[in-house]
Amino acid sequence: MNILVCIKQVPDTTEIKIDPKTNTLIREGVESIINPFDLYAIEEAIRLKEQFGGKVTAISMGPPQVESALRESIAIGVDEILLLTDRKFAGADTWATSLTLAAAIRKIDEYDIILFGQQAIDGDTAQVGPGVAAHLGIPQTGFVKKIEEVKDSRIILQRLMEDGYDRIDMPLPAVITVVKEINEPRLPSLRGKRNAKKAELRTRTAADLNLDENEIGLNGSPTQVIKIFSPDLQKDGEKYELPTEELVEILYNKLKELGK
Repeated sequence: MNILVCIKQVPDTTEIKIDPKTNTLIREGVESIINPFDLYAIEEAIRLKEQFGGKVTAISMGPPQVESALRESIAIGVDEILLLTDRKFAGADTWATSLTLAAAIRKIDEYDIILFGQQAIDGDTAQVGPGVAAHLGIPQTGFVKKIEEVKDSRIILQRLMEDGYDRIDMPLPAVITVVKEINEPRLPSLRGKRNAKKAELRTRTAADLNLDENEIGLNGSPTQVIKIFSPDLQKDGEKYELPTEELVEILYNKLKELGK
């Protein structure tokens, strides 16, 4: 079984800063980590390999520094790593990102399952996984909490819902995004860290993927971030210590004012 896991390197901070000229993330001076939700996707990919054999390939798109995140995935248990890196990819929204990832995946001879974490902590859109499936024309299921069975080119899994879960049976290949309830990610091993240092890093550019620069990066992004900020928390309030009848009257009048 050939399993692909798409990961993202994100800033290790809740204070995301945007370049006012390019409207893209400012990464300089900010420590980067593997997107925490992607660690669950990596773990599930490794478990599937341990159960069915085959290999796991981690794919990421970003600047050259993303190599560190990919090598960390090798230390955890991934077999091969692929970095999509090109200045033309910069500023991509979820549409352009999913299109680029899909183009790289098409170049891979054979794959059965493509795993994603449920979302990235710097964007929280949960759109890239489904977007890749749409570009590839294959089925997808999001918020998966358990993979029950993989057999005869089909997969049975549980999709987390507010009131329980749905049991899904779908054909492979397919895209699956997983939630943190699915497993407990393992830590990098000493042998894994040694393997990570010597692992071959394959790279692909826009030219390698035959992508038009008007379809990728900032040029190919129909949505763009105009401004991002942390809202000021205001805790203005009023306190009353009165008989119940008077409190009800005050509350009623306050609600009427808000309804105007």
